[in-house]
Amino acid sequence: MNNIFLLLGSNLGNRKEFLKQAVEQIEAEIAPLIHASSVYETQSWGKTDEPDYLNQVLELQTMLPARDVLRKILAIENLLGRKREVKWGSRIIDIDILFYGDAIINEPDLKVPHPELHKRRFTLEPLAEIAPAFIHPVLNKNILQLKNELSDSLIVKKV
Repeated sequence: MNNIFLLLGSNLGNRKEFLKQAVEQIEAEIAPLIHASSVYETQSWGKTDEPDYLNQVLELQTMLPARDVLRKILAIENLLGRKREVKWGSRIIDIDILFYGDAIINEPDLKVPHPELHKRRFTLEPLAEIAPAFIHPVLNKNILQLKNELSDSLIVKKV
């Protein structure tokens, strides 16, 4: 079994409802949750003139290969109405693979661990809530260390 961590984000429409629907679909299509962080409200990152996001990190265990997890995540995003129009633009739902166990995957459309997660407070706050001791397989630091070293000053608050 592989422990995987997913980041969910939504900043359009009924954000809480989209997170809830995404969690339900993930449990039905990929695996039951082991842990779910609290939901956090976060200023928009990258494109700062967008509405605030709700973010949540989930931990699952699955035997599915990482490529299948990605395929199922993309299908869930499409099912919920995700449109890919502008990089870092607003979205109904966004689901990212943060970690797939301790695997390091570097393919054009699949990079694990997520290459930006150690720079983003909106990722590390909820991740540190449920997995503070998890070791980043590339940086060889635990999540709490990465969070404490952040220079990202975006406001991230528990809802």
